[in-house]
Amino acid sequence: MSAKFPELNLDKQLCFSLYAASRQVTRLYQPLLKQHDLTYPQYIVLLILWQNDGLMVKDIGQKSQLKSNTLTPLLKRLEQNDLVTRKRAKEDERQCYIYLTDKGKALENECACIPMEMLGQTDMSMDKLFQLKTLLDEFLQLHENHGG
Repeated sequence: MSAKFPELNLDKQLCFSLYAASRQVTRLYQPLLKQHDLTYPQYIVLLILWQNDGLMVKDIGQKSQLKSNTLTPLLKRLEQNDLVTRKRAKEDERQCYIYLTDKGKALENECACIPMEMLGQTDMSMDKLFQLKTLLDEFLQLHENHGG
């Protein structure tokens, strides 16, 4: 413990708790996603497309909070696995839209149980998990609105 600056103790840092929790959630998802040959970021992109198919790459990047240098190879891999297809806009070739293939659409049914399976591994009540998600959403919304 730092006697000089106790506020610098790792166990008092919000950032570390969020970081560690994020890593743990990702670890809990890994075996569930491995059954479908998916990584966690690929799963996030598929969740976005299952909700709203045919998005522009930049919109997927915004929703997933993935940068272009991560998103481009991820989309390429999903395309190689025949889960998505890219289509250029006729009116502007620079705009690229991502669509689910039939295989990508079918995968939604296979993955429908993943959220509940993952939540079952947390050993927390649904009420507490809902409260946690609500607080995290509030935090993210607040900092999005303030340019953070």
